[in-house]
Order: sequence, then structure tokens, then C-alpha cells
Amino acid sequence: MTSATDLNPTTSPTPVLVAWFAFMDSDDPDRVLTMITDDFRMSIQFSTGGGKAAEFVGDRAGLVGYLQQREKSVLVHEILAGSRVGDVELALGRTTRNGEFEASFNTSAQLDESGLVRRLLICRTPEISFPL
Repeated sequence: MTSATDLNPTTSPTPVLVAWFAFMDSDDPDRVLTMITDDFRMSIQFSTGGGKAAEFVGDRAGLVGYLQQREKSVLVHEILAGSRVGDVELALGRTTRNGEFEASFNTSAQLDESGLVRRLLICRTPEISFPL
């Protein structure tokens, strides 16, 4: 069994999620729309702390709505630990704003045979940090 301290935080066996968050952190996050399947479904649980949270859910249109309301080129996503199990990539990460911790996140992405994202679950909260 691998512990979190055994993982190298600068590498990740989750190339699709690495690309996803690189697009999300860019000036053109809409590029993630090129990474999803026709039957894509998602849920993003987005906590701002203090018990306040929103859920963004749906298909491609739901992802478009999520993209429209978020800040561009403000947050940086960093994957701290990741793994691939079959057709699912899993990642634990954090977001920073101006180099300061903002939130931790967990992401699960089911991929199709060509590497496109079919299902996406992201849970985010500023209430807990995972120091690695």
C-alpha cells in the first residue's frame, strides 16, 4: 500500500485531469469542452466555507453554465496525489489564489476508450487542507 508521503507531488498518473486543470487555469478554460463525451454528466460540489455550498450539475450545458460563472485565470489547481484505476482517474489537490491556499478538492473522472471525460465529480472546500 502506498501512503501519501510515498507519492511524488510533482508527478501524477492522471494525465487527463492534469490537462483538464491546466485548461481550467488558463485564459481559455472553455477548452475543457473538447475533452468531454457526447453523454457527459457532471456534478461539482463547490463549498465556499462556513457550510455554504452550491452544486453545479448536468451535461455539456451544465458545464458551460459552470464555466460562465467562474473567474478566469485567477485560481491555480495543483494535483497533490493521483491514481488511475481502470477507466477512472482520481486526484486530491488544492487551489491557490496569488500563491495562498484557497481550497482542497477531490476529483473523479471516468474516461471513455479514447480518453475523453464521460463522468466528472469534483468536491471542493476551503475548510480542510492536506499538507503534503
